[in-house]
Amino acid sequence: MLGKIVVSSSIVAVVLLVVLLQTTTPATIGPLGILVVFILMYLSVLGLLTFSVSFTVKKPLQGLTFNRAYYFSSVIALAPIMFVGMQSVAEVGFYDILLVIMFVVIACVYIAKRTS
Repeated sequence: MLGKIVVSSSIVAVVLLVVLLQTTTPATIGPLGILVVFILMYLSVLGLLTFSVSFTVKKPLQGLTFNRAYYFSSVIALAPIMFVGMQSVAEVGFYDILLVIMFVVIACVYIAKRTS
């Protein structure tokens, strides 16, 4: 059931994102529209990562279930969105990149410990 929800939400998010990016500009869409763009980007990357991780692992040491792939993907998909948001406010420097990477690593370690 979760797989169907992820697939359908990702497909809808990609379609809506393409429509929004083709028909509007940042000046005309407003702050709420920009928030919608970030959410649609997150849902698109989440679906892409969930299915690429769960289906392309050839011979893993331990089987990666769909739920574990979804948990890891939900954290990793947030990293590009955080970079785009940080870039829109100010220039992204070395420490900013390091901070986001540390966040993702800590979150992945937490997920690995809690779901094993």
